Amino acid sequence: MYKVDKIRTRREELKRLWFSLPVSQKEIKTITVKVGKNKHWPGYGEVTIMSDGPNGYSHFSTHQEHPMEYALNCEEYKSGEYKLVIKE
Repeated sequence: MYKVDKIRTRREELKRLWFSLPVSQKEIKTITVKVGKNKHWPGYGEVTIMSDGPNGYSHFSTHQEHPMEYALNCEEYKSGEYKLVIKE
C-alpha cells in the first residue's frame, strides 16, 4: 500500500511540474516527410504534420505511397504557414 502512494505522489509532482513549464510564444509549424527505405514498401514514406505554440500542440502522422505528393497537396502546406522538412 505504501509503495502505491509513493508512486502516485511522484506522478502528481511530475504532472504539476510539466504543467508549470513556460509556454513558448513562438509558434512552430512543420511538415516532415520521411522517405521509406523498406524494400517491401517501395515508394512509401511517412508524413508528419506538427504545430506547437501558445494555442496548443497538434500532431498528425500518416503512412503514404507517395509521401511528397501527399505533403505538397495537403491544406497545411498550401496555407504557406508550415515549413517543409525532408528526411531520408
